[in-house]
Amino acid sequence: MPHTPDPDTQPEFYDGVPTKRLLAWVVDMIVIVAMCLMILPFTAFTGIFFFPFLMLVIGFIYRVITITTGSATWGMRLMGMELRDLRDQPFDFGTALFHTLGYSFSWAVAPLQLISVVLMCVSARKQGLSDMVLGSVAVNRRRGV
Repeated sequence: MPHTPDPDTQPEFYDGVPTKRLLAWVVDMIVIVAMCLMILPFTAFTGIFFFPFLMLVIGFIYRVITITTGSATWGMRLMGMELRDLRDQPFDFGTALFHTLGYSFSWAVAPLQLISVVLMCVSARKQGLSDMVLGSVAVNRRRGV
């Protein structure tokens, strides 16, 4: 990955990223639950019976839209981080879609999510499985951007 920030010469881009990703995930989950609760009355409250599926769908849409429009979910933006592709560019729709698909698949297969979390903690670029497959990185947002 020659174009993403080098963790040896530019470690500031990766400082605290695993912790920030965890905190961003908590914020994003709160936002997704709130959105689902707001949608619930429009399902005549039958959404209670398929609430996990509703969360999956709303969460998927939320992640794709927010990552496409700002290369970060609202939680990531709050934590001062962003996702960059292997050319060090912000995510476009396709990359956001594939990253979200990878994220969703890793949650569906629990050992993959565990591996992803471990990789975020120990790899030089703090990448999860979806990041490694796509060549993307989560970095601290650049100053002035």
